[in-house]
Amino acid sequence: MSEKRNIGTESSSIPEAKVRMLGRRGFLKASGLSVLTIGGMTLLTACGGSGSSTSAGSSAGSASPSSDESTLRVGMEAAYAPYNWQTDEETEFTIPIADMDGQYADGYDVQFAKKIGEGLGRTPVAVKLAWDGLINAVNNGTIDCIIAGMSATDERKKQIDFSDPYFVGSFGLLVLKDSDYASATSLADFAGAAVLGQKGTMLDDIIEDIDGVNHLTPVDSVPAQVSALNAGTCDAITYNVENTKGFLDANPNFVAVQFAEGDGFQETVPANVGLKKGQDDLLAQINDILAEVDDDTRQEMFDAAVDRQPK
Repeated sequence: MSEKRNIGTESSSIPEAKVRMLGRRGFLKASGLSVLTIGGMTLLTACGGSGSSTSAGSSAGSASPSSDESTLRVGMEAAYAPYNWQTDEETEFTIPIADMDGQYADGYDVQFAKKIGEGLGRTPVAVKLAWDGLINAVNNGTIDCIIAGMSATDERKKQIDFSDPYFVGSFGLLVLKDSDYASATSLADFAGAAVLGQKGTMLDDIIEDIDGVNHLTPVDSVPAQVSALNAGTCDAITYNVENTKGFLDANPNFVAVQFAEGDGFQETVPANVGLKKGQDDLLAQINDILAEVDDDTRQEMFDAAVDRQPK
């Protein structure tokens, strides 16, 4: 996934639109969060999506637990490592997945779910849902909040409220090592190239930043993007730069395009907690809880999630 600012109560001071893209560590330092390298490849990038959610269907057929004041029902895909993923091993880092006996959610998002649950005095339970069902689910009361790497885009703000960010990332392009585009240094080099994104996310939207691009019909998931690039049905795929290590470790035939300063994508994308509108007190409580997690702790949490994620 993902825009990084000072994730405390002052984070809203950084514009949501375009932020000058720096090196990952430099950008995150400038915006109040350290950079993180991510290994592994079991990820579904949805954190940057700009499309609205229309379905509350679960990706695993799970239903939500009944609502009560002691449980915090947290909507997520449980398929987007290192932010969230599904495991059959219960550890100090996991929370149970509703209506899936012996299945648990782990990841960076999950650690914030645990902290928010602790701060609110409620026990977090993951509700595994398809990405495009999350907003409807929080609005119809199926879940209490979304902690799934979702970004507070202008379109989504019309539908739900968002907390301050707890993570921010940026975008790049992956190509095959033997591609004519492997030595590209600017978006302009991709004029005429067939570029593939993920449906309903900024991974698709940002392709329009490339003048003269052949913008392919987006696919449903990041693994589908990866398969297409491996199959040679596209010249490049968009991806979240913070996931570079994981992509390249899992796909040694890929190379990340090294853009000259200012010649790559300028957009950044935050991860925010999503809530049904009209819960101002709860939103304020969540922002207070997030503000208590300092940058060093965030770094440690993310690095630990990277080490634990499925390889």
